[in-house]
Amino acid sequence: MTNMSKEMATEAILLAKRDKGLTFDTIAEAVGRHPVWTASAIMGQATMSAEEADKLVNLLELDASISTSLQQIPLKGSLDESVPVDPLLYRFHEILQVYGTTIKGVIHEKFGDGIMSAIDFTMDIDKKEDPAGDRVVVTLDGKFLPYKKW
Repeated sequence: MTNMSKEMATEAILLAKRDKGLTFDTIAEAVGRHPVWTASAIMGQATMSAEEADKLVNLLELDASISTSLQQIPLKGSLDESVPVDPLLYRFHEILQVYGTTIKGVIHEKFGDGIMSAIDFTMDIDKKEDPAGDRVVVTLDGKFLPYKKW
């Protein structure tokens, strides 16, 4: 196969990942990137270099056309415009609905009028053990970009 869509590549990668019993951490280590970034690239939302894509394809024993697909610049944004129905994705949507203006207000108070970059950005997802139920810790770390006056 010489031409594969990002969606088809993602499906093939996730099937191979499952079949081989690998984690995003394991794949990221082989690729040489952060696990969250690697997962994002697998999901079609980031661009891998040829070297990174080839490492992933070799690890998962996949067709070379998948490497080419992983190197293509993606159309960012993988969700429909409607409210997500998947419970986990919906909770993040709910967080923004409930706390979005709070987040915006606190950022503006601390930094001024601007935004948090999603380009100059990192994210960590960790598990925190807790006797009352394990906790999900999501850390978003984006550069502050003030609005320009002209």
